[in-house]
Amino acid sequence: MDLFLAGYLGLGLVAGFVAGLLGVGGGLVMVPFLTWAFAVQGYTADYNIHLALATSLGVIVLTSVSSLRAHHEHGAVDWAVVGRLAPGILAGTLLGSLAAAWLTDFSLKVFFTLFLFYAATQMLLGFKPAPGRAFPGWIGASLAGGGIGLVSSWVGIGGGTLTVPFLLWCAVDLRRAIGTSSAVGFPIAVAGTAGYVISGQSVPGLPPHSLGFVHLPALLAIAAGAWLTAPLGARATHRWPVARLKRIFAGLLYLFGVRMAYGLLAG
Repeated sequence: MDLFLAGYLGLGLVAGFVAGLLGVGGGLVMVPFLTWAFAVQGYTADYNIHLALATSLGVIVLTSVSSLRAHHEHGAVDWAVVGRLAPGILAGTLLGSLAAAWLTDFSLKVFFTLFLFYAATQMLLGFKPAPGRAFPGWIGASLAGGGIGLVSSWVGIGGGTLTVPFLLWCAVDLRRAIGTSSAVGFPIAVAGTAGYVISGQSVPGLPPHSLGFVHLPALLAIAAGAWLTAPLGARATHRWPVARLKRIFAGLLYLFGVRMAYGLLAG
């Protein structure tokens, strides 16, 4: 177990730095590694992806606060937009994480694998939709938030991969879209973690030291590493060729996707 704790800490160091550097949620890095690590440790095969998604969201609860605070201090968070999205975000994420207990390990892995290819393609092409309309009213915002929350709960991310393009399409400028997305990530993570804690209560055979589907040793070790390196990644953004690094990271996500797809087909 000590070896795996060291691995979790190392994963946190990498995920935190990547999140700070590229502005992407660490869940895209955490979930594939955690799924593999839980399988190697012999945890129940039917729920390894559930454990990985829940633990990833739990880490984001702890790490998103610093990002949110930094963007708020720079005036980059549109709290009115957050308020409109929040009801749908909370409902969609909670519903998705509660429903996840009834979804098979295979179906969640398929969904996550497809999302990896989507995220990699979006990053590779630098997709930024042209502004198409003003920000919707409460009903439209709640529906959009519900969709973002639902998908986020099934891929273990803070929602930035979906929230930023949506806000850009609604004519929110890029800086405020990124800052607002960081604020939206907190309720996504809180609601998703709560849902996975509740939905995992009645599941037998989960690993020791788990709170529902959330594996606490992995969560704490990853969060500790991410807290150390996320600020370093944010500072490196201003010195490193981020556009080139995003293309490299997109290639890494494609590799993750191919590896998970191969495992699904071979299984």
